[in-house]
Parts: sequence; structure tokens; C-alpha cells
Amino acid sequence: MAMPMRRTLVVLHRATCSSLMNAEASLDVRHPGPFFLPVRTKKRYFIPPAVGMKGKIEANAEDRGRAAGVVIRQEYLERPINIACTAGIFDAYIPPEGDARLSTLSKEGLKQRTEQIRQSAGSQLAIRKIKEHDSLFSTKDFAERAQEIFIEAHNALTQFNKEKLHSLVTERCYPEMTRGNRFKTIRWRFVESLEPPRVVHARCPDMVSKGNLYGQVTVRMHSKQTLAVYDRFGRLMLGGEEQPKDVLEYLVIERHLVNPYGRWRLHGKIVPSWAPAKDPIIKTVMIPGPKLSVGEEFDASSIEVPKPEAVQWYK
Repeated sequence: MAMPMRRTLVVLHRATCSSLMNAEASLDVRHPGPFFLPVRTKKRYFIPPAVGMKGKIEANAEDRGRAAGVVIRQEYLERPINIACTAGIFDAYIPPEGDARLSTLSKEGLKQRTEQIRQSAGSQLAIRKIKEHDSLFSTKDFAERAQEIFIEAHNALTQFNKEKLHSLVTERCYPEMTRGNRFKTIRWRFVESLEPPRVVHARCPDMVSKGNLYGQVTVRMHSKQTLAVYDRFGRLMLGGEEQPKDVLEYLVIERHLVNPYGRWRLHGKIVPSWAPAKDPIIKTVMIPGPKLSVGEEFDASSIEVPKPEAVQWYK
């Protein structure tokens, strides 16, 4: 019943519209332009910014957003962590003052030796934990292995072999070794070992959760090395290739014990407070020279180096 009524109304509506259009056409009646009535729509939550406010930082942007109905997401200061290695050295080894200078037969040398024996109780417990996860670990062979890791890592650093260096040092040690080495040439060489390396300290801390163990072993290494650092112009900045020096270092080697594919890598160095200061780096500056044309040779005898102008400094 509803459908026939609807069809009838549609037919009548069309007929009425067509008759009105024919009458307007015969009388030449013109209607004004379309007239729109304002109709309330749904509430808009976006409010355009005021004129002249573009580029200015609002002090209370969160309050203005709440007033406008915009929910601002809270920002969390998150810092990513890496569980492949620890972020530092746990219970760092404190080297005795005068190490490699005092004889073990002297009075002070005997005192240092007895103090090391007292502090070795914690290291023995850590070594037992390490052996539970690494059955091949041995303090006698590990010192030689740590020295090989140290030599291979520095050779990879001089050759700028990033892939090999990542496999020999941890993610904490890598930026410390490579920082400031861009546009520089490093020449390093291991000459000889003055004393056999030995394990002096061991710790087995956990991180993030209990049972996530890391092994940290400190190795004492006394050797002769040569180091020369050149800048991008080939000028010597530090050391020399023919000047071997005696170097006493305390290397920290770390491994993620829970990871079955983990390996021992260089984690850092312990620098004692009584160690002598390092030699300063000689910073070089390029002096701009004359512009030469094609085929012209540079004559250094006819060039005068400009002197800096005197500047008056006020307090």
C-alpha cells in the first residue's frame, strides 16, 4: 500500500514542477540568486591560529589545546638501552699506586700484594659464576686472549675497519675509541710485552632482571707501544712512529654470559688517579696561500707569512 502511494506522490510532484516551469517561461519571470540559510552543524574542535601568531612559540600550548578541545599526547623522555653490554664498569678495580715500579720484594710491594689477596675473594666468586656459563674460561689463558683482542681492535681502528671493530669492542667502548678520529691518520704498533698479562679483577653483575648476567674481567697489561696521529694535512699531532713507550693499562673485557652466541669484547680501560698526564695534542692550522694559475709553480721564498694584528684585551 505504501509503494503505490509513494509513486503517486512522485508523479504529482513532477507534474506540478513541470507546469510551474512552463508558466514562468511564458510570463518571463526571473527569480533572484539562490538564498542560503545558516544551519548549525556539529561543533568544530579546530580553531585557526590568530593573525600574526605564525612562527611564535606559545608558552602554555597545552592549556590552549585543552580549551580548544584538542587532547595533546603526553611526551615521555625515553632512552633506548642496549642489553648486549652494560653501561659502565661495575665495582671498578683500583690499581695500587706505584704499580710496575715497586718490587714485590720491597716493603711497600709486599703490602700491595697482601692487599690484593684480601680483595680477591669477590673475584673468586665471580670467576665461579663465569665458569658456569663459559666452561672454557681460565684465568691463565684468558690474559693472553685479552691481549690478542686488544691488539686486533687497535689494528682495526688504524685501518678504519668498522665491521671488525664492532665485533671486538662493545657498544660502550666503540664511540670512545672513534670519537675525534675523523680526517686523521693513526699509526699504532704493538712492539713487545714487558710483563706477561694477568687477570687482577673479576665481577659478574646482572642488569635489567635477575639472572641476566654479564662477566667483566680486568686484565693488567704492561707493554711497549708506538703511536702517531697525523691530521688531514699529514702533519704530526701526537707521538711518533719510532718512539716506543712503556704503557701500563688495565683493560676491562666483558661478555654477555646468558647469550650463547656472546663473545668476549673490549669494554673499557681503567685509568688510575696517580697516572701521569698525557701529552697534549698539537693543533695545526692551515695558512691560506696565493691563488696560482694553470702551469704556475709555487715559490715559498717569495711568500711572507702574515702576522696577527695586536688586540687589546679589556678586563
